[in-house]
Amino acid sequence: MQKIYLIRGQKVMLDRDLADLYGVENKRLGEQVKRNINKFPEDFMFQLSKQETDDLRSHFATANISNKSRVLPTVLTEHGILMLANVLSSERANNVSIQIIRIFTKMREMIVTQKDILLKIEQLERKGINHDKNIKQIFQVLKQLVGERSKPREPIGFKIRR
Repeated sequence: MQKIYLIRGQKVMLDRDLADLYGVENKRLGEQVKRNINKFPEDFMFQLSKQETDDLRSHFATANISNKSRVLPTVLTEHGILMLANVLSSERANNVSIQIIRIFTKMREMIVTQKDILLKIEQLERKGINHDKNIKQIFQVLKQLVGERSKPREPIGFKIRR
């Protein structure tokens, strides 16, 4: 999960990180992608801009981006990663892709769970607004009752006159 980044509103992984996971050189991974470029449309894979690369490097110390590289990194979406496993067609690539897809699925489940929790909190807040009004009214009545009681009263009981 630490190697998944949110760029251009999509969860993506760097080509270099994927090459490490698949046990191939980044250069070889790039060659396979170029040979099968028709399998990687823009919504599966895109190249980062210089600004995006600098931002990624500065925000995430874990990002596998070298300052010395002359080529801007390429990132792959969940679908691009699955297609990459098909292109590489090795046992390791298949196993790694399955694990990555499972992680993406868990991330989606976590997001859905968070949305459910946020909706429940909003519902409680809405109910709380009505409850706040009711609680304020109760406190007003209690203050009135306590206020009336604070007036000096005549002692209760039998009085002896002298």
